Amino acid sequence: MHKMTRLALSVGVAAGLTAGSVAAEAAESWRMATPWSGGPWLERDAETFASYVNQLTGGEIEIEVFPGGTLGGALRVTNTVKSGVAEVSHNYINYDYGTDPTAALLAGHSSGLTPEEFMLWMYEGGGVELYEEFRREVFDVVAFPCSILGTEIFLHSNKKVETLEDFQGLRLRTSGAWAEIASRLGASTVVMAGGEIYSALERGVIDAAEWGSPEMNRPTGFQEVAQYVVLPGVHQSGGFLECQVNQEAWDGLSEEQQELLRLAGKLSVYDSWLASSFADLDAYQELIDGPNEMVQLDDSFIQAIYDETEAWENEYAEENEWFARVLESQRSFKEAMNRWPEYRLPIGGANN
Repeated sequence: MHKMTRLALSVGVAAGLTAGSVAAEAAESWRMATPWSGGPWLERDAETFASYVNQLTGGEIEIEVFPGGTLGGALRVTNTVKSGVAEVSHNYINYDYGTDPTAALLAGHSSGLTPEEFMLWMYEGGGVELYEEFRREVFDVVAFPCSILGTEIFLHSNKKVETLEDFQGLRLRTSGAWAEIASRLGASTVVMAGGEIYSALERGVIDAAEWGSPEMNRPTGFQEVAQYVVLPGVHQSGGFLECQVNQEAWDGLSEEQQELLRLAGKLSVYDSWLASSFADLDAYQELIDGPNEMVQLDDSFIQAIYDETEAWENEYAEENEWFARVLESQRSFKEAMNRWPEYRLPIGGANN
């Protein structure tokens, strides 16, 4: 439906549009709402999208990025855009999980797609078309991916967790679908804002927390107040952040401008994947070299997570048409991806 121009061609178009622009000021000045108070998602990813939009449209659309809570509730960004308080957002679709659990499949969930698989599914496997259709039909906003999420750290914890038995009764800060699935697996889950996690870990209000990838977790200081770093991040192997556009503002654009905004999102996804993946390497090495104990989940626990996630998926697919559509698409894609190891070397080459 919205097949995008290949990257090389799009960059050439961008350069041509930018060179041809002589406008002294933007024809449209938009406000961008975000849930982020700072850090890479705001200072890098949201600003990257805003910059690409300005370049690709030749200065016809200029976006000012606002931190979380400035234009409305930090976790209610969709409402801020839908109401027109902000024309555009940089957001996490999983914050709307309570309205429709399909959000979890599009944001990334336990035993889901890796970042690389997610990009393939989105841009070649029909995911981006499903994404935009779902957001329009259920939430009355236009939305498309504009940042990638790396594989997360499973836990920063003050309790050593290796097995399913260790997980029982764990006071865990989490959110979205994993809060529901982790509860089914025996944890005692708590949903709290990111800014409250450090203090809660330090004071023993919670035993453990999950938040993001090594790069995202580094500035939080969780490693300073939690003894164990538990891996791998099977609860969130990858995912996306989105950009939403108010429907009235979108309808006021030309078709060319609309396609350029989608393209800005695609370029921003690529940039965020490069930057975050490379930064994760350094951040993870710091954890290895630091005072924390690195813990690997037992294979039997990982399998239990896969099994419970599949049961959870099947239950929602029976009662939610959108959930079933997205799940079927992702499962078909994952089945095709099973062929990869037959002709691709593992990361690092044949000696690994």
